Amino acid sequence: MIDLFNRIDVAVTNWMAKYGVTMLRVGLGIVFFWFGFLKFFPGLSPAQTLAGRTIEVLTFGVVQPEISVPILAAWETLIGIGLITGKFMRVTLLLLFLQMIGTIMPLFFFPNEVFTRIPYAPTLEGQYIIKNMVLIAAGVVIGATVRGGKLVADPDVAHAARKREQIKMETQR
Repeated sequence: MIDLFNRIDVAVTNWMAKYGVTMLRVGLGIVFFWFGFLKFFPGLSPAQTLAGRTIEVLTFGVVQPEISVPILAAWETLIGIGLITGKFMRVTLLLLFLQMIGTIMPLFFFPNEVFTRIPYAPTLEGQYIIKNMVLIAAGVVIGATVRGGKLVADPDVAHAARKREQIKMETQR
């Protein structure tokens, strides 16, 4: 019975290593595309007003929400398309990380609007912002593969790779 469990566990883990990053990339792309697309239609995105005000503050009032929100909508939709297709990943991830910096700003600019009790009880908008840490982490994982890297389910291969990396770091000192 233990042997059967181990064989199933190895097969499932190998499947996850083979398809996990692709699923993460496409899933993240769908989120960006969907949320960005909603911003093209006034009133559909719950983040629209806060996003517009944040950009207005970031640009010292130069860029008004009626201009910034459609630009943000296009930006997020473009990130989504890039992630879904897997094309131009370096540019796509750069756009993603720049956009994520902007999404965190309301925590500092408008704390009374994103927390019911600062700093531990976020509003729905605050939760929306805080969950972006997961999106950032997903972008980092995806970014680790843009030069051909892969997840490795085999512990021996992973150990050998860590050992090679350790030796490389020691020789660079």
